[in-house]
Amino acid sequence: MAELAVRELPLFPLPEVVLFPQEVLPLHIFESRYRIMLQTVLESDSRFGVVRWDPVEKKMADVGCCAEIIKHQTSEDGRSNIVTLGQQRFRVLEVTRKAPFLTAMVSWIEDEKVEDQKGLQKLSDSVMTALQDVVALTGKLTDSETTLPDDLPDLPRELSFWIGAHLGGPVADEQQKLLEISDTNERLKREFEMLDHTRKQLAARTALKDTFSNVDQANP
Repeated sequence: MAELAVRELPLFPLPEVVLFPQEVLPLHIFESRYRIMLQTVLESDSRFGVVRWDPVEKKMADVGCCAEIIKHQTSEDGRSNIVTLGQQRFRVLEVTRKAPFLTAMVSWIEDEKVEDQKGLQKLSDSVMTALQDVVALTGKLTDSETTLPDDLPDLPRELSFWIGAHLGGPVADEQQKLLEISDTNERLKREFEMLDHTRKQLAARTALKDTFSNVDQANP
């Protein structure tokens, strides 16, 4: 696993929230400890760590994502609305302080270097096709116009992060697993399996819907 330099980072544990690199996360800051954290962070490099808090297990994940504040607005009562952007992933090495807010020593995580770039691109293309099929089938099934954003990442690693961040439903466990993977190939393979499974389910439901629609038209 490729892990880089170590630094101390304020942490913001959030229930069932998994932040990915390059994803936008708006937050409302109202607790006094996080107001203090926000002030401290804004006086340094505007960065803190977002880590998933599991309310069932009552524990914090070992891997999170650094968030950089790109907008902030504080009201007269001291509450703040901030907009953050996901940066590097990190592993929590040691909690160094618990009050007034959580701080830990962390090491940055990067994906391992991929030797087979052609194979990686081929896998990425398959994932993209599966994603497009899922979106098209969802639109057909719900009789709605569903499209992917124009600025969808085309680089394999960035695409894998985007898909991880936009999984539908209560999937924080799966998102956390994807965040922790340090191999772009492995992450994309896992996402392809999920998308392909969803694609097959949607295709079956769409075919069933078409069958009933044809029966209704034949028997007005």
